[in-house]
Amino acid sequence: MSTLLAFDVGDRKIGVAVGTRLSPPRPLRVLAAQPAEALERELRALVAEWNPEQLVVGMPLTLEGEAQPASRRAEAFAIRLQALFERPVAQVDERYSTREARSRFAQARAIGQTRQRRGQPMDAIAAAVILESYLADS
Repeated sequence: MSTLLAFDVGDRKIGVAVGTRLSPPRPLRVLAAQPAEALERELRALVAEWNPEQLVVGMPLTLEGEAQPASRRAEAFAIRLQALFERPVAQVDERYSTREARSRFAQARAIGQTRQRRGQPMDAIAAAVILESYLADS
């Protein structure tokens, strides 16, 4: 089964989700974006644990589909992943992923399935939405 890891890249946090082409993506965890050395150690541990065939990075574009400063940060992260792990890295339009993640979190919270802890789960949920989008389009 082909495992994929997806990343929702932010200024301070990076949400991570895991999934396969046969099972729905699920939020995994949230990593601190800094310091870079600690992030790299955590990324290496994730890749060793899950052995993904492919990595997926959300690209935060404007509503018009244009690049923005956050897009350049996500693209740099994708390039870094490619260099570190020598695996295919897909970049996926992530417009509306945070909105969808908030909606899913609110639904789960309303039925008592989850509790928010300083907003951190939201980034991992957004990564799962990004991976769903990638799998639906591929």
